[in-house]
Amino acid sequence: QRGVTLDFSRPGKPTDNAFIEAFNSKLRSECLNAHWFLSLEDACEKLEAWRRHYNEERPHSAIGNIPPIMLANPAGATSPPEPDQAENSRPKRSKVG
Repeated sequence: QRGVTLDFSRPGKPTDNAFIEAFNSKLRSECLNAHWFLSLEDACEKLEAWRRHYNEERPHSAIGNIPPIMLANPAGATSPPEPDQAENSRPKRSKVG
């Protein structure tokens, strides 16, 4: 209906998509397995903090041990501001539960 095509790696062949497999491993070990999520809002906050750390501070060996933000912006500017601080920000998420 939306033009999405599912494409799966071959069973037992994680090297078919090594980049996402490596990312999934880092996300699981550095964030998902390291925290208890007490609510959806808590999970969103912790995942956003990890995403910012992963992209703005954490060195990546595949790109010369620099954070990815340094490739996109050598001056080191961070990713977009928090939604409540941006001029044209989206509305805040509604609380669930």
